[in-house]
Amino acid sequence: MIAHPLRSPFPKGNHKVCPYRENTMSLEKYHSKRDFTRTPEPAGEKDSPAREGDLPHRFVIQKHHARTLHYDLRLEEGGVLKSWAVPKGPSLDPADKRLAVEVEDHPLEYGDFEGSIPDGEYGAGRVIVWDRGTFEAAGEGETFAEMLERGAAKIRFNGEKLRGGFALVRTRWGGKANNWLLIKEKDGHARTGYDVTAEEPLSVLSGRDVDEVE
Repeated sequence: MIAHPLRSPFPKGNHKVCPYRENTMSLEKYHSKRDFTRTPEPAGEKDSPAREGDLPHRFVIQKHHARTLHYDLRLEEGGVLKSWAVPKGPSLDPADKRLAVEVEDHPLEYGDFEGSIPDGEYGAGRVIVWDRGTFEAAGEGETFAEMLERGAAKIRFNGEKLRGGFALVRTRWGGKANNWLLIKEKDGHARTGYDVTAEEPLSVLSGRDVDEVE
């Protein structure tokens, strides 16, 4: 396993605890699913500080070949990475509405992770960092935390592959409360008919595809 360091795009300091942090999923669920004597995944710090609401936060999208190939969207909020599994991956085409299934929070350190999760462990398979960067809330007078609570978040990505506006909207599709939709907004970064996951399949850290990870 090779864990590639991800240089933080944020300056040191300027931390304060966000009230929303008390309402986020505990990392207990993340920890309960993993045996850290076997998996190379990071356990994470117990008390990672939350950044101020007006600073851009980090996002990471990991390409994960487990039982099936999918993409994991992770957005920094309240000292953790709020996480969604996106079966078909993100799209730059506003016509595409991509299912995003909310899963347990992950530690901030997970944004650095590339490697192989061994058989028998939760999420066994290979992982690369497909995209990374920062994002900011694009709602009128609302923080990202407030938009998440409302179930409709508008954000702007500043990544290496994803840029511009996206909507993340909770849906009752399938009768499940953890189902959301990830939708590209119509802006200068939209690309109708372009399959970004097929055309740009490699890690932004190591230049490898997911099946090249050992």
